[in-house]
Amino acid sequence: MAITNFAAVQRLWKSYQKETPQVLKMIDAYLVYILFSGIFQFIHCVLVGLYPYNAFLAGFISTVGSFVLAVNLRIQTNPENSNEFKGISPESLC
Repeated sequence: MAITNFAAVQRLWKSYQKETPQVLKMIDAYLVYILFSGIFQFIHCVLVGLYPYNAFLAGFISTVGSFVLAVNLRIQTNPENSNEFKGISPESLC
């Protein structure tokens, strides 16, 4: 079972490396960075406390907003979705 899962993940990773455009890989790297930033903020909040609660809220909500906007950018720049975003030129997205 574990070998099958490993083979599936390995095949997924090779397919991602081969078929995903460079622009989408850069957006994905930014998404991973923002995701870990939000996770670290939440862990810090749980371990240290909520003393400056407004600072935690501002930081965490800004990471959520950045993540949502980056996902929208990834959806619009994906070549497979070009028929849904005909009125938006690729140059205006990047």
